Amino acid sequence: MAPRSIGRRHATQLETISITVLEEHVPLFEQALACACETVGMFEADDEQKYWRLEGVKDIGHREEDLENALAVARVLTGTDAPLLREATEAEGWLARTYESFPQQDVGKRFAIRGTHLHGAPDRSRLTITLDAGIAFGSGEHGSTRGCLRALERIAYRKPRRILDMGCGSGILAMAAAKILHKPVLAVDIEPWSVRTAEMNAQMNGLSHLLDCRFGNGWLTPSVRRGTYDLVFANILARPLCRMAPSLAKRLAPGGTAILAGLLVTQARMVLAAHRAQGLVLEAMLREGDWATLIVRKRG
Repeated sequence: MAPRSIGRRHATQLETISITVLEEHVPLFEQALACACETVGMFEADDEQKYWRLEGVKDIGHREEDLENALAVARVLTGTDAPLLREATEAEGWLARTYESFPQQDVGKRFAIRGTHLHGAPDRSRLTITLDAGIAFGSGEHGSTRGCLRALERIAYRKPRRILDMGCGSGILAMAAAKILHKPVLAVDIEPWSVRTAEMNAQMNGLSHLLDCRFGNGWLTPSVRRGTYDLVFANILARPLCRMAPSLAKRLAPGGTAILAGLLVTQARMVLAAHRAQGLVLEAMLREGDWATLIVRKRG
């Protein structure tokens, strides 16, 4: 699912679709565009980072019904009527712009997120995760992902053995955990496209032997229900996190840690209350701009 998979013979048949929304609405519209686009880019639309432009490239006419249905759901849930813009696109021009907009992302003290288009040897002082530029948007440079990586650094000394990435997306958090902890990680997502992308990225980073990428419906996924976990990532959205709190608390091992993200600072109190009601305790809250990451633990 990389930008380079768009062959030159298709150049005159491609279009770029884009939509500009508030930062808090990015996850829903990102998922909507991903219904029809193999890659979705995310660009700052203003200096205050309150608005972001989501951009994807697709074959003209490809999965139009799926795209319109997904956009309709996102608009209803967010109350946003932002228009979808379309522009005929040459593959090479879009790819060059994508590469330019994705330099190496250094996160925390330990991690570096690097595009496949970058040349030169990676920094040996950091744990490097390589992603295709088009797939990497919304990952290393987004506040929720950066918060999760910083939280992982903070709790890595506990050496959790059973690890779950719930809603794995590109697999960046699962790969980071595998790199820093050298333990197997179960990565689950409800989107088949995300599961395939995570598998591809794991192979690219030499981590296929540690990542088990599964398609499934959250905590109802059979492979998830069979175990308990010392560490759980849930980088989703605030309201789904609240609904899933009972299942998380049930599957978190005594003394286990959960890293919750995908929520704004203004939503942190609501998400924390839902998890405190299940007996989990707050260990720390990390901020990246308007985004919050919660580290919660189950009493041991």
